[in-house]
Amino acid sequence: MSRAAVQNCRRGTTTVEFAICLPLVLLLFFGAMEFSRINMLRHTIAQAAYEGARRGIVPGATADQVRTTAADVLGSIWAASYTIDVVPATITPQTTQVTVSISLPLAQNCWVPSVFVSGGTVSKSFTMEREKYETVTVP
Repeated sequence: MSRAAVQNCRRGTTTVEFAICLPLVLLLFFGAMEFSRINMLRHTIAQAAYEGARRGIVPGATADQVRTTAADVLGSIWAASYTIDVVPATITPQTTQVTVSISLPLAQNCWVPSVFVSGGTVSKSFTMEREKYETVTVP
């Protein structure tokens, strides 16, 4: 067999190998990217619940301020369709604890449409004791 015939035969082999390997490489790449996004969402809603609860324990804080603080953190990653629940709904001087719960649907917040996360949600909750003595008020 001549050298030209061997090279033509190898070109076909390379094309077949590429056609087989490319979908697998792309699957791994986009899968890793998607799982990284889910991990980022998970950590960010935990941080948002924590920051919201921190805002709620300060004397003079309101539930709307708690929601705004948590929403600002979630806005940093362009989260959509989340729910923020604050317990109690009205924070009074007699309130002893503030709980912030955040729920985030994965289907609206993932970069790649996937059957693996279609019905999934990520939820986090954080509870803190309120400060009892008003040393300073936060506007």
